[in-house]
Amino acid sequence: MLKTIAIKEVCLGMYIHELKGPWMDHPFWRTKFVLKDPVDLQKLRASQLQEVVIDISQGLDVVPEPTVADHQLTDKEMAMLELDGPVISESVDTRIIMPATLEEERAQAAKVIASSRKAIESMFKDLRMGKAIEAEAVMPIVEEISASVTRNVHALISLVRLKTVDDYTYMHSVAVCALMTALGRELKLSDSEIKQAGLAGLMHDMGKAGIPLQILNKPGSLTDHEFDVIRQHPQLGHDMLLKANISDAVTLDVCLHHHEKMDGSGYPEHLSGDQMTVFAKMGAICDVYDAVTSTRAYKPAWEPGMALKRMASWGGHFDPDVFKAFVKSLGIYPIGTVVMLKSGRLAVVVKQTPDSLLRPVVKAFFSTKSKIHIPVIELDLSKGMDEIVGNESASTWGVGNIDHLWSNH
Repeated sequence: MLKTIAIKEVCLGMYIHELKGPWMDHPFWRTKFVLKDPVDLQKLRASQLQEVVIDISQGLDVVPEPTVADHQLTDKEMAMLELDGPVISESVDTRIIMPATLEEERAQAAKVIASSRKAIESMFKDLRMGKAIEAEAVMPIVEEISASVTRNVHALISLVRLKTVDDYTYMHSVAVCALMTALGRELKLSDSEIKQAGLAGLMHDMGKAGIPLQILNKPGSLTDHEFDVIRQHPQLGHDMLLKANISDAVTLDVCLHHHEKMDGSGYPEHLSGDQMTVFAKMGAICDVYDAVTSTRAYKPAWEPGMALKRMASWGGHFDPDVFKAFVKSLGIYPIGTVVMLKSGRLAVVVKQTPDSLLRPVVKAFFSTKSKIHIPVIELDLSKGMDEIVGNESASTWGVGNIDHLWSNH
């Protein structure tokens, strides 16, 4: 049985069926959960919401003069707090998300990527047909991506780089969502701001749903006219999101301005750095990084370390402070980075060592002295087993795809 009550009547043990108000007016990812934690109760009462809908068949009903301090729960009420099942979900902001190792998180990250890809493809189709989409319906995708990044920042972000050329348009959105979430945490944004950053990352490129596929997927160089068409996608996306009932200011801002540059040479509005929000600056970095580290129809992928090195050299493109935070969020040598070792061997980074960002775990696979492949050996550089002397490109040495060396670690 559903009942609408005032926020002041909410108490622990209630099953929240609906939060009556815009999703940005409360700190919760989902709207259906048993209210177990006093911290959740405090956040709910401090929010801008005036009412909630409770389900008294799954949780407690309103009791006279409820308070957190003096209400003693009965055995039945205590049992209600232990309700478990697939329909009950706690807020991601206050539930404990335990850290996971890279190996532990890879399997879960792969599932998140697969389900997110289907959802994004469906959204693109809906937008192409002019259908409305709701931010609340998108938030579970952002939540799952954010939770994976929280458990282990490297697992999903590294795996999503393995997208195919055909998958790029959809998986790029997933990747930028994850990168925006990780960067938001590094910048110490609030929970609500990280939520907004993740949603903006997921929706930033929706304007490509309005670009003809023969241009979007063209394998060769674009003509000037075709490039002009591509450059319309930020404005197209902004208009499509408004039409689709997406009104979040951060999402609209990042969608419209993720191709702006600090020196004013970007598009569509030629904003300079002081005119860009921090979210637009974040979006510009995350969008470019995923684009250049992904295999495209017209170019091979750059290795992550080489991408960061080249991006750092682009004067006037990115906000320096936000870019430094971005590098820190990924690590000096992100997973998949090819490096030259002091011994003359080429190696690929397979795992970060948090206590020593300059000395990750690598797999050596090629001798630059002999110019031959060598038996793959794993080296923990934090234990002094060798030393990185710089970033390198495998293709420079005629080495083919090495994704299998780090993706199955």
